[in-house]
Amino acid sequence: MAKKVSLLAWLLGDVFHYRENVVYTNLSRCFPEKSYGEIVKIRNQFYAHLARILRETLWFGRCKGERGRKRLHNKHLVEITNPEVLNALFAGAPQMMILQTHTGNWELISGFRQYSYTTPIDILPEQIGVAYATLKNKFWDRFIAKNRVAPICDSAFDGYVDSQHILRYVLENRSKKKAYVFITDQSPYNHKVPVEHVQFMGLDTKTMTAAAGLAVKLDMSVVYMRYRVREEGGYTMTFVPIAEHAKGMDPLEIMKKYYQLLEEDLREQPWNYLWTHKRWK
Repeated sequence: MAKKVSLLAWLLGDVFHYRENVVYTNLSRCFPEKSYGEIVKIRNQFYAHLARILRETLWFGRCKGERGRKRLHNKHLVEITNPEVLNALFAGAPQMMILQTHTGNWELISGFRQYSYTTPIDILPEQIGVAYATLKNKFWDRFIAKNRVAPICDSAFDGYVDSQHILRYVLENRSKKKAYVFITDQSPYNHKVPVEHVQFMGLDTKTMTAAAGLAVKLDMSVVYMRYRVREEGGYTMTFVPIAEHAKGMDPLEIMKKYYQLLEEDLREQPWNYLWTHKRWK
């Protein structure tokens, strides 16, 4: 697999130069203290990481049904380091919000119930809600949607909700015990939604606070999903509490803490992020 990943990384970075200008611009702005040689090294590590993500994502889509879930479980591709923290936060509040970003392999998030090998995760498939952005290409949108949720259930998964409608979905299900996963590092895509500003990687950064505002309104527990790459391959998920009960908190303070934790991760593993994304427009 390593040779195939290397070939794909070479094609992405050196043949097709996939968003290479965006990658270099983002890296040089976020790490101004690093030399050109160091930036090039991170760039190369990023394309190798991206190639690995693409191969893993296709493999993940075949982990459907009991046999597929066992295959996923046995591979230990992702491992939760502190499942007891996730369970306690879920049990202790009416609902839970998991704030995630484009680190690790974000396409594997929906399988997190299979990633604890000692303590079972107390969140059922029907209690999971995942916010996502609909792709313009309908074929790829259906393919990716089915691929992402393959290990969750064998039938249609109704907890996968377009980000344009997720706020209404959460309010409509406010009486149910739910855990919501929000990828919250995108540049604000809806000009009608109010935005705030935070400092992230030394840069003034626009952020949406609607998700955090919902957590406050509904007194959710809020947790950050730390998603790091293991040296030997694969990933670890560690859940870092931001709030046991968000009621009474300032939504902006929740997002500031989120970006602080994300920056810590990027300082530790600078290649482990979606650097092709135009975060600062």
